[in-house]
Amino acid sequence: MTEGRGDGAVTVLVVEDEPMINQAVTDRLRAEGFATVQAHDGPGAVAAFEEHQPDLVVLDVMLPGFDGLEVCRRIQALRPVPVLMLTARDDETDLLVGLGVGADDYVTKPFSMREVVARVRALLRRVERAEALAASDVPAHLDAAGLVIDVRTRRVAVAGEVVHLTPLEFDLLCALATEPGTVRTREVLMREVWGWGDASGTRTLDSHVKALRAKIGPDRVRTVHGVGYALEVGP
Repeated sequence: MTEGRGDGAVTVLVVEDEPMINQAVTDRLRAEGFATVQAHDGPGAVAAFEEHQPDLVVLDVMLPGFDGLEVCRRIQALRPVPVLMLTARDDETDLLVGLGVGADDYVTKPFSMREVVARVRALLRRVERAEALAASDVPAHLDAAGLVIDVRTRRVAVAGEVVHLTPLEFDLLCALATEPGTVRTREVLMREVWGWGDASGTRTLDSHVKALRAKIGPDRVRTVHGVGYALEVGP
């Protein structure tokens, strides 16, 4: 485990067992002003997380000791934190499993360092927006056909049963719930939830919508092909 401090206050834990990739990601993040901590296996990642309390984790899926999915489960149980997963596989099932255990976004290898930095900054902006939303004058509760969203406590219930959403799933649901029944375009959702200025990451959006449907019900989010999504408010 190694550590490097940059000028910025934000600390990023980089977990990757390939030394060259780990160092390349770490060096780029340091150059961008982030403080960095490195780990190279599952147990080391959890230990580094507990010791350094990072603001964000860049996490490879395939790790020795135990894999990135188990790392994600363990660290999210300790403290909710944004997680950007690195995966060599582009299989949708694997991606949904990653999102289901608390990952917020993912990039598929091979990736550019520019893309990693952009995703990291977008996730950090999402955290800032979530904090601003909690402190804003939005209604404490949003209720749509038995789907209850408590914005202040970030809790969701369906037909009286509490549903556990990841931070990004919650933010996506809130973005859809701002205009129930109205189609929200992919571009708008990517900008509001991820902070991206274009729709280049719509596969990420689609994966999160699929994961959200699995938790709140498949018919609650309607797809408008070629346009975007809408939160259904009917009976």
